[in-house]
Amino acid sequence: MKKKLILDVDTGVDDAQAIMLALADPDVEILGITCVHGNTPLENVLQNTLRVLKVCNKLDIPVYRGCSHPLLARKQHASDYHGKDGLGDVPDPDAPGLDLLQKRKAAQAMIKMVKEHPNEVTLVATAPLTNLAVAVQLDPSFPEKLKALYIMGGNTDSRGNTTVCGEFNFVADPEAAYIVLDRYTCPTYIATWEFTCRNSLSWSFCDKMYLDQKTAKAEFMCNISRLSREKSQSAEYQKEITAGTGFNSCDCYALAAALDQSLVTECEEVAVAVELEGTYTRGMMVVDYMELLKKKHKAFVMKKFDLEKFKEMLVNSLK
Repeated sequence: MKKKLILDVDTGVDDAQAIMLALADPDVEILGITCVHGNTPLENVLQNTLRVLKVCNKLDIPVYRGCSHPLLARKQHASDYHGKDGLGDVPDPDAPGLDLLQKRKAAQAMIKMVKEHPNEVTLVATAPLTNLAVAVQLDPSFPEKLKALYIMGGNTDSRGNTTVCGEFNFVADPEAAYIVLDRYTCPTYIATWEFTCRNSLSWSFCDKMYLDQKTAKAEFMCNISRLSREKSQSAEYQKEITAGTGFNSCDCYALAAALDQSLVTECEEVAVAVELEGTYTRGMMVVDYMELLKKKHKAFVMKKFDLEKFKEMLVNSLK
């Protein structure tokens, strides 16, 4: 039986690569892709997701319009890191039209898909968690019907990439992140910002992956990642990050782990929450090592990754 996935994305460059990872796995069935504000405004996210599916010849996969704003927080995007359009500002005159989108909204679609396949669906969230928060408010039983939840977001060492202490996906909608970590009691795996940085890959591998493969997928990824690569390698960016350097396609870690749990070679089970009040700490993930929160549900926070197997998956996704 194929693994059933729902992908919740804010399609920038790393989401695009993560989607390709899932599409390349013959043992996976993507039930749908739900879109949300994040790396770029929602209209761009929708367009970008369809562009990725087109280059992979998978436009038959349903795509759903989700939330364009956070629950309460001020709306923000990722500082054009992935370009103003989220995919490196590479023109695409033949991009699929938004008429291909499904009519049902993202949260309702999630609920329906999981209801039809109870305890069989893994949800992978590589974006602000607004759609997930809305889904659990519409149907409080939704999380218990999931097989598992994989999240790219949050941080463990107070090392922010958006604010002093906060990772972008959680900072973009702290209330949504709080709700998800509080109310999603299914097995939950988190690939944090620092974790992805510590497991970053070499730029030489990036070159080999994109340039050595003469495929439409590799050419697409090479083109859309050119701008973010330039920013990543700039002296200014290197000063900003403290957890590691190199090629870091953040969202791919959560997606790859959902495809093959054996990639996670070390994790720690611990209760987590999100800070909502602090002037400098709002959106920061709280890791309750002392068990003061008295939460029954704990998450699995990834610590180490099988990078050789991961690299093989990335290369295969572009064939």
